Amino acid sequence: MIEILVYGFLIFISCSFIGYFIEVFWIYLTTKKLVNRGFLCGPVIPVYGFGALLILILLLRYHNDPVVVFIFGIIITSSLEYFTSFLLEKIFHNKWWDYTDKPYNLNGRICLTNSFAFGILALLIIYLVAPFFSFLFSLVDFKICLILALITFIIFISDVIYSTVIAYNLRNRIIIVEELKNEKLALIPVIFEKKLKESIEGFKAFPSRLLKAFPDLEKKYHSSFEIMKKYRDQLKEIKQELKKQKKARK
Repeated sequence: MIEILVYGFLIFISCSFIGYFIEVFWIYLTTKKLVNRGFLCGPVIPVYGFGALLILILLLRYHNDPVVVFIFGIIITSSLEYFTSFLLEKIFHNKWWDYTDKPYNLNGRICLTNSFAFGILALLIIYLVAPFFSFLFSLVDFKICLILALITFIIFISDVIYSTVIAYNLRNRIIIVEELKNEKLALIPVIFEKKLKESIEGFKAFPSRLLKAFPDLEKKYHSSFEIMKKYRDQLKEIKQELKKQKKARK
């Protein structure tokens, strides 16, 4: 049992790592910019790792039928992407990606182009990735794999905790912006900005990395986030000036 968990986690983290670079490379081709993609700070996108594990667990038995692997690979990975999008939206109060501008999409969560690409990835996982890891694990001593898995797991969990805190920080800002916009105060810029300033006074960090990783969020809330950032910087300057004045009195 312990071997299955160790090898399974190493495959998960490796495929999450590969998925991260696929996303970065794809964004670079379309925007010519290197962007740290994904929910986590580290170079991993877990949905790729979970997708790879699901494909291996459910489709490895159909190794001799690539058509079945391709079709069910599309169904499995598209379902996972849809569920992940839905879950993140419910937890963090925002949509992390949106495919509504792409043809044949379902509620903006999945689209035909991505699903087709995932079907090809399913073939690669069954016919290339699985044999490669099987060969690799036969060469490396299990104790080394166990140590590597433990170290990687600690780093991964730390990243998940830290990134979740940052995401909730972003979630709180979005909730504040939406609440203020729904109020009549939004019609009066001066009062709106005063209320917004009071709301963000306790915030410690600005989730700029997540906004770069998910540009749809940045576009949607750009003006409001700019106001938040301006007042946050002003509050920091005021606090620093007060500290200087206190030191000067001593």
